[in-house]
Amino acid sequence: MNIPTLYVDFNAMIECNLVLLSKTDFKKDAIGNTIELKEGMKICVYMDDEDEFGKPDNLIACGTVEENNSGAFQTCKWNIRIDKNGIRHESEL
Repeated sequence: MNIPTLYVDFNAMIECNLVLLSKTDFKKDAIGNTIELKEGMKICVYMDDEDEFGKPDNLIACGTVEENNSGAFQTCKWNIRIDKNGIRHESEL
């Protein structure tokens, strides 16, 4: 089973390991498939970034989908709780 990879904005962090994910139950993955988000679902997320030489080096993280019960950004329905590996650059893998 492949884990879906979805785009996020890591600037939209609610906590050090909690990021806003989606306003709706559906989000396109990195290859254009529509993914239905569900509580407890395992996913990976990414955001465009560059290394110090301007070469693409995306930020990535994996974690679990959870309903946005944070009290913040109430228009957002889903968040991702990032796992213990945190946010890394692809080049670090």
